[in-house]
Amino acid sequence: MTVLLVVAKAPVPGAVKTRLCPPATPDRAARIAAAALRDTLDVVAATPGVTPVLALAGRLADGVDAAALTAATAGWSVLPQRGAGLAERLAYAHADVADAFPGRAVLQIGMDTPQLTPALLADAVRRLAGTDAVLGRADDGGWWALGLRDPRRASALRTVPMSTPDTGRLTWAALTRAGLRVAPLPVLRDVDGWADALAVAAVGPAGRFAREVAAFRRALVVPGGRR
Repeated sequence: MTVLLVVAKAPVPGAVKTRLCPPATPDRAARIAAAALRDTLDVVAATPGVTPVLALAGRLADGVDAAALTAATAGWSVLPQRGAGLAERLAYAHADVADAFPGRAVLQIGMDTPQLTPALLADAVRRLAGTDAVLGRADDGGWWALGLRDPRRASALRTVPMSTPDTGRLTWAALTRAGLRVAPLPVLRDVDGWADALAVAAVGPAGRFAREVAAFRRALVVPGGRR
């Protein structure tokens, strides 16, 4: 059974989704992040035939919507993130899953794509079964999903600069240099800035993330009377 690994931060004001500020306040940005994380956790829980794992930076108890997020992860394995930069934390998260679940493939996602569906994740798991790795690139040049038949091969990420317009391309190159056969997943938009939040909310208008974005839009008055 494939491990579906969510790499996320606790939604603590001032520590998450800071690129939404402005127009959002740190507290509102954390509420949007919490909604995105809850949507993501729900989608993972609804994906058949996977083992859910959360690699968490921080403590859910310190963030907004703590009780609901704690309830949503009941029964999950929750691993603390470790390492300095993002690339190192990702490599360690995969290695920790390999230790906890020997011999399992891993499909890793983040909390920035709340528009995900169980069908999309299940298809990614099926694609991973036929190759060494899968990579889902993002519109901004990064990536939203990485699947590895052998999660220890995530060590290849240590040389990849993260959060750049070339991260997706360089990740693909690092995996192929390591001798892995890599298959693509669909390209998605992830949530970095406010324009991303609006676009992603429009894709999944029924989710908590979309409702939180809509509530903020109603409260946000733009000069000229437009909202």
